[in-house]
Amino acid sequence: MGDPTGDDTVAGRQRGDAVSTRRIVLGVAYDGSGYHGFAAQPGQRTVGGELGAALERMTGQQLVCTCAGRTDAGVHATAQVVHVDLAETFLLGHYGTEAISAGRELPRLAEALSSQLGSEIAVWRALVAPEGFDARKSAIARRYRYDLETAARPDPRRRSAVWHLEVPVDLAAMRLAADTVLGDHDFAAFCRRAPDQPEGPIRRRVTVAAFTVPGEGLLRFEIEADSFCHQMVRSIVGALVAVGTGRLRPSDVVALLASGRRAGAPSPAPPGGLCLVGVRYPTGLTGAWS
Repeated sequence: MGDPTGDDTVAGRQRGDAVSTRRIVLGVAYDGSGYHGFAAQPGQRTVGGELGAALERMTGQQLVCTCAGRTDAGVHATAQVVHVDLAETFLLGHYGTEAISAGRELPRLAEALSSQLGSEIAVWRALVAPEGFDARKSAIARRYRYDLETAARPDPRRRSAVWHLEVPVDLAAMRLAADTVLGDHDFAAFCRRAPDQPEGPIRRRVTVAAFTVPGEGLLRFEIEADSFCHQMVRSIVGALVAVGTGRLRPSDVVALLASGRRAGAPSPAPPGGLCLVGVRYPTGLTGAWS
């Protein structure tokens, strides 16, 4: 799940050469429907691959984009946070001396990137990172939103952004089950473990897990945690919907958590309803992005 990262210092030396760099933080939003996730992968269309290619065209550098949360294929984001180390010579030449001052906003860089990326990806913020910032390692919380459509007649305009449920659900039972995932737990039963990942507990601390009703025929589940493991949110939503449709009881979610085993858990919810909507950092390391 981890992303490669650059040097710990903002004004560092790129490994293998003598180019002075500044770490730049980007706020990125995207419709993930047509992408094979965020992380760049050979032969696959990914958000990180598209963003990296646009930056390389602009700078002439070979770059690594490190994100706060590696979203899966089909998952969206309104507040992904990405860092990249850009050459000082490029920044000074295009954006002036302010482009190497920590904390300075670089709106023209954000606009230039967005203009290259088309309608599916937008860069809505760019700034010079403070010393020690890392988009992934510095984050203290991530927030995801999952939207469900419960109307008898689905709205085709929302088809790539919601999971349409074809049967009624018991919202009170789903809320009761959602309360059970709050706190510090072993979420191994709700995580897809990589083949090379060792067996054992996968502990995460969930601070928000709540349903709201944003409109007629819609349900919204929001969850915030210090970090998430692979497919954790989709697996939790799959279990909560199983409770809402009567296939599980809230106590079954407790039992799954306690088991630490994925066997017997409902299938994860589809990716289209999921969106990364916020990332929080310590105040001195850029604060909240949402």
